[in-house]
Amino acid sequence: MLYYLFEYLDKTMDVPGAGVFQYITFRSALAIILSLMISTIYGKKIINFLRNQQVGETVRELGLEGQTQKAGTPTMGGLIIIIATLIPVILLTKLNNIYIILLIVTTLWMGTIGFIDDYIKIFKKDKQGLKGIFKVIGQVGLGLIVGSVLYFHPGVTVRERATGALTINQTESVVTQAPVEHKSTTTTIPFMKNNELDYAQIIAWTGDGYQNWAWLVFIPIVIFIITAVSNGANLTDGIDGLAAGTSAISVLALGIFTFVSGNIILSSYLNIMYIPNSGEMTVFISAFVGALIGFLWYNSYPASVFMGDTGSLTIGGIIAVLAISVRKEMLLPVLCAIFFAENLSVILQVSYFKYTKKRYGEGRRIFLMSPLHHHYQKKGYHESKIVTRFWVVAVLLAIVSIVTLKLR
Repeated sequence: MLYYLFEYLDKTMDVPGAGVFQYITFRSALAIILSLMISTIYGKKIINFLRNQQVGETVRELGLEGQTQKAGTPTMGGLIIIIATLIPVILLTKLNNIYIILLIVTTLWMGTIGFIDDYIKIFKKDKQGLKGIFKVIGQVGLGLIVGSVLYFHPGVTVRERATGALTINQTESVVTQAPVEHKSTTTTIPFMKNNELDYAQIIAWTGDGYQNWAWLVFIPIVIFIITAVSNGANLTDGIDGLAAGTSAISVLALGIFTFVSGNIILSSYLNIMYIPNSGEMTVFISAFVGALIGFLWYNSYPASVFMGDTGSLTIGGIIAVLAISVRKEMLLPVLCAIFFAENLSVILQVSYFKYTKKRYGEGRRIFLMSPLHHHYQKKGYHESKIVTRFWVVAVLLAIVSIVTLKLR
C-alpha cells in the first residue's frame, strides 16, 4: 500500500524523494528491516499469547537427550513468520503483481494447513495431527493453483532475444536483436552450457500441436515439487533452529536468482532467462528472510518457541513456489539438499524396515533414527552442534547454487 501512496505522491504532487519507492532494492531493504522488527519485538508478545492459551508442544518419547525438557514449549510459532512476512509485503510490494499474489496465496494456504495440523495435535490431543492424506490433498490443491496460474496467466512470460537479418547493402548484413516476451514452459538446467529445457518437449512425440498440451506435464511437475519441498521442510523441523536457519540461507540464495532474473541488464550480462515482473519477488524474499532470522531469535537453542507445522509447511511451500516462478526448480536438489536428505532418510528407513521385516521376520534399520538429524542425536552429538554444521552445509550448497549463474 505504501508503494501506491508514494507512487501517487511522486507522479501527481512531485514530492521530493517519493520516487525512491520505485526501486526494488530500496523496498527490499525496508522489508527486511520491518520484518525483523516485527518478528523480534512482537514475537515475544505472540509467544506469551501462545503460552497463555496453553499452546504447548506435546513431545513423543523417542529416547533423545534433552527431549523431555521441551514438553510444554509454545508451538505454532510459524504465526510469527507469517505475520512478519505478510505485513511488509502488503505495505511495500506491487499487490497487483501475479507473482506476489501467488506467494501470498501460498503463505496463507500452507499456513492454514499447518495451523489445522497443530490445532488437532494440541487441542484435540491427537499426536498424529491432520491425517497425511488431507495434507497431501492440500499440497496438491496448491500445486494445481500455482501450476495453472503460471501456465495460463498472460502476465507470466519470459523474454528471449530473437534474431533477424537486416540487409544494409549487397555485401554486408547486420543482425538485429529485439526482445520478445512470450508464454513458455522453459526451465533452467544447472551446470549445463545450453541450459534450457522446455517441458513441452517431453510430449513432442505426440505430434504437431503438442505445445497446447504442455500443461499436462507442467502442472503435475509443479504439484510434485511443492509436495516434496514442503514435506522436506516439515521433516527438517525437528531440533531448535534447524529448519529456520537452513531455510533462511536457501531463500537468500533464491533472492539473488530472483533479482538477476527480473533485471533485464543483469540477466543479459549473465546470459540467463529474463522473467519480466519477477524482480518484485525480491521484496517478498527480503521480508521472508527477515522473518526467519527474527524467528531464530526465539527458536535458537534452547528454543522459547517452535514453529510447528504452521511454519514448516509454509516455509517449504514458499521455497518451492519461488524456485518454480524463477525457473530454477531443477536447482532445488542442490540448494535444498538438506530437505531432500531428510526426506530420503525417512523413505529409506521405512522402506528398508518393511523389506527386512517381510524377508527376515524382523525389521532392520539403516539409520539409528530418522529423519537424519535424529540419527546424529542418537550418535551423541549435541543438537546445537548438529544445527551449526547443517547451517555450514546449507551455506556451501547456496554458494554452489549461486555459482551456477556462471559455471556451465
